[in-house]
Amino acid sequence: MQPQNVLPISNPSSPPSMMIPASSAAADTMLLVPEPHMIPSSSSPTILLVQDDSDSKIETKPLLSRAFSYTSSSSSSSSSSSNFGKQQQRRRRIASENSLLSGAVEACRQDMGRAASDTYVVTRLSFTLLRYLGVGYRWIVRFLALGCYAVLLIPGFIQVGYYYFYSSQVRRGIVYGDQPRNRLDLYMPKNMNGPKPVVAFITGGAWIIGYKAWGSLLGQQLSERDIIVACIDYRNFPQGTISDMVKDASQGISFVCNKIAEYGGDPNRIYLMGQSAGAHIATCALLEQAIKEAGPERRASWSVSQIKAYFGLSGGYNFLKLVDHFHSRGLYRSIFLSIMEGEQGLRRYSPEVMAQDPNAKDAVSLLPPIVLFHGTADYSIPCDSSKSFADTLKSLGVKAECILYEGKTHTDLFLQDPMRGGIDDMLNDLITMIHGDNSETIRANSSPRKRLVPEFMLKMARSVSPF
Repeated sequence: MQPQNVLPISNPSSPPSMMIPASSAAADTMLLVPEPHMIPSSSSPTILLVQDDSDSKIETKPLLSRAFSYTSSSSSSSSSSSNFGKQQQRRRRIASENSLLSGAVEACRQDMGRAASDTYVVTRLSFTLLRYLGVGYRWIVRFLALGCYAVLLIPGFIQVGYYYFYSSQVRRGIVYGDQPRNRLDLYMPKNMNGPKPVVAFITGGAWIIGYKAWGSLLGQQLSERDIIVACIDYRNFPQGTISDMVKDASQGISFVCNKIAEYGGDPNRIYLMGQSAGAHIATCALLEQAIKEAGPERRASWSVSQIKAYFGLSGGYNFLKLVDHFHSRGLYRSIFLSIMEGEQGLRRYSPEVMAQDPNAKDAVSLLPPIVLFHGTADYSIPCDSSKSFADTLKSLGVKAECILYEGKTHTDLFLQDPMRGGIDDMLNDLITMIHGDNSETIRANSSPRKRLVPEFMLKMARSVSPF
């Protein structure tokens, strides 16, 4: 038997002589079998397979048009390649935009997750703290005063907060250790045309409510004057006690000393600064590091010699004298002893007492120049604390100085005066000590400091301040 050739025909132009259904299940497919007299004797019969396209969902094209597409491809190759190139560029652009969008979404998701985690930690620690403090009349009054104080300064806080979260000059949440809150923020100058001096800053907060963002106003002001500022966060009580805080601060300082060159900082011009409780913590970290270097085991991750100078703002340095004062201000003795790890901690973590220890004589000689700023109207930590510590250091051969600002309170130097705009004596003194002979040029090239809060609100805030 001769083999049969089966040929598909799409849209035949003439009806066949005889149509035979190919199968009962497919009524729209027919087999065309030519009559015997039409088949040449030299060839095998050919069966033509015809598919009815009337109800088909598959689009078919005539063979002629399909063949024609091949013949016309050479004439349209240049235009096709051009269109193809444009399509490829469009696809790459869309893919790039999608990649950027997905990256932004992922970064936002990470920020939200970090904020939720921090909120949980703060809430949990707040309840733990309340168990220590109790809900007495004095603390209720303090919290109400703090709320009024914050409301009165809210115009300034909003502007500083916007800068903190949206400025490209702020690099938030850089990890410097493996413990909770081992993070720091960097405030970068606009003009990074060379290595910049660096201030490693430890913010205050009564050892309880300290947070790196509290230094954003200082960071903004100094970065506008060609100084990099690293605001170092640390564990607060009850998440940690004083030894944990000092350890965290020391790790943060180590990161600045060893890594700041990667961010454009000058490793030969690093200054350490602390405010209030942060001044105490920074001083303890500096003294402990000096004691390590003066001891038999000198290995350490950073050196006191890397610190060009230390600036202490409104700090407390002798807790044997201050513990009763803090108790009268509402930071009760029992709570303060818990923070300082017991009665022995009052001596162990009092920088003035530590410096007077005969065994620390060699360590004290390693200390950098120390400048202490304080307001004479400070009733949170009396200015006598800075004066006494400076006198003690000078008697031990350390280059130390105490600068007092007449009539300034604990928060005037750090918040109200910077928000007032205009001339800020403490800030000018700080810039002069960092930039030296170039300080006048730096101030002249800086943008004028604008007022952030109306004067009457600043005066009201000063009168209700719980600090």
